[in-house]
Amino acid sequence: MNAPATAAGTIPTGLALLQDPVFNKGTAFTERERDALGLHGLLPPRVHTQAEQVGRVLNNLRRLPTDLDKYIFLTALHDRNETLFFRLVMENAEEIMPLIYTPTVGLGCQLYGRIYRRARGLFITAKDAGRVKQVLRNWNQKAGLIVVTDGERILGLGDLGAQGMGIPVGKLSLYTACAGMHPSLCLPITLDVGTQNQELLDDPLYIGLAQNRVRGEAYDALVEEFVTAANEVFPGVLIQFEDFANANAFRLLHKYQDRICTFNDDIQGTASVALAGLMSAVRITGKSLADTRVLFQGAGEAAVGIADLITASLVAKGMPEAEAKKRCWLVDSKGLVVASRTDLTEHKRHYAHEHAAIGDLASAVNALKPQAIIGVAAVGKAFSKPIVEAMSAINERPIVFALSNPTSKSECTAQEAYEWSGGRAIFACGSPFAPVTLNGKTFVPRQGNNSYIFPGVGLGAVAVKTRRVTNEMFLAAAETLAGMVSEADLAQGSIYPSLSQMRAVSATIATAVATVAFDRGLAGVPRPADIGEYVRSQMYEPSYPTYA
Repeated sequence: MNAPATAAGTIPTGLALLQDPVFNKGTAFTERERDALGLHGLLPPRVHTQAEQVGRVLNNLRRLPTDLDKYIFLTALHDRNETLFFRLVMENAEEIMPLIYTPTVGLGCQLYGRIYRRARGLFITAKDAGRVKQVLRNWNQKAGLIVVTDGERILGLGDLGAQGMGIPVGKLSLYTACAGMHPSLCLPITLDVGTQNQELLDDPLYIGLAQNRVRGEAYDALVEEFVTAANEVFPGVLIQFEDFANANAFRLLHKYQDRICTFNDDIQGTASVALAGLMSAVRITGKSLADTRVLFQGAGEAAVGIADLITASLVAKGMPEAEAKKRCWLVDSKGLVVASRTDLTEHKRHYAHEHAAIGDLASAVNALKPQAIIGVAAVGKAFSKPIVEAMSAINERPIVFALSNPTSKSECTAQEAYEWSGGRAIFACGSPFAPVTLNGKTFVPRQGNNSYIFPGVGLGAVAVKTRRVTNEMFLAAAETLAGMVSEADLAQGSIYPSLSQMRAVSATIATAVATVAFDRGLAGVPRPADIGEYVRSQMYEPSYPTYA
């Protein structure tokens, strides 16, 4: 019997087919397919539709007691039936996304060595120096998009080493579910150069190299070998850097952003989603972005990335750069970032303004009287009641973005922000919070989550084969996202669209990104008559093909 061929390749038959997540349809195989593919007796006799399968999965998922159990259950589904997994996520985004990514993925990474079941993606280790190209060729598919981490700064949890693989896997799942990136194009990679996490080093179930991190020239050489080899094995591939520590994130972005197709989601993606939130928020405050002073709890890659994009947005509207930068102030672990400090790293000095030294966030709020505070330092409970009350005394509608994740690292909860402000706060969060009812009004907070941005940016970049991903593209993405927030959203305190709209949001952002690529001569395909239609034609739909 000759095995049928599809666009994805020649499919296996019999038991091998049911064990292949790419081709497996489970109980949805028709009688004719079961005849042709040697499946009779290997499946229960009743044929189910994909919709019925989704219903069964949801029923089983909702009966599980913890989010970690649900994460493991969904990972198992992904491992046995890829198409059903993505259909489930796409149709139930608000329920499923927090389970496969923020906040549950943080715990998933912490326990990755204990719940690891099946290979997904590539681990490139410090011991692979000199043979990285060979390792990449072990991935026997054509990758169009790589999400890579070295595991040193996983969410707000710190150094998780090789167990950070949960982040690239989760991000790429969102690329497919939210933006229709074909799963065959997606390659998760972890650069395992060791870990400084002693608890992991002492754990016999840790899955990575049991050694301290490689630093300096050897680290840089491995990253360089990886970047070079990836572009040779997968020409034109988009490389997304994810959860690298500050010391490496900025310099690697600066090193490669004008050389290859790449971006850093923690710097640029976070910046874009936060800027979009501010653009929505000022529609409520009645002020312009130019009249909004932003104070950051944090001075790392997220804070500086957001400040850079705010500055770029204001400069694009005619404000001098030096004046635009003064709209952004940073607070780090030692206090307000000011020009007189001698302990500042290069990325902080761009926002070190002339001002007296201030030692803490509360004092900075009272001195600077900002219209917005944004938390991105993973310091849980940093937005205390006195701080939110002070913001509310200064502003009729204070902007309070508690963007750190997972939930344990959130600067404050939605309940706290609304209660302490008397229901006047314009709130966004990094981890999901339930609606809050206060004085008869229900507020619906939404996540300022990068998943609003990076899937659309990646889809647009890959669809038109752009040679570079530019800051202008992230500015266009922010403006596009803000433009999709309705008056009804704003009326209930939501400054982002519903997650149920993610496919439409991502397609619209991808169109904006692709338009920038064409306008700047960066695209690698001819400009179509209708860019939006072209982008949508590239989106994967998780539906079962007919095999016989």
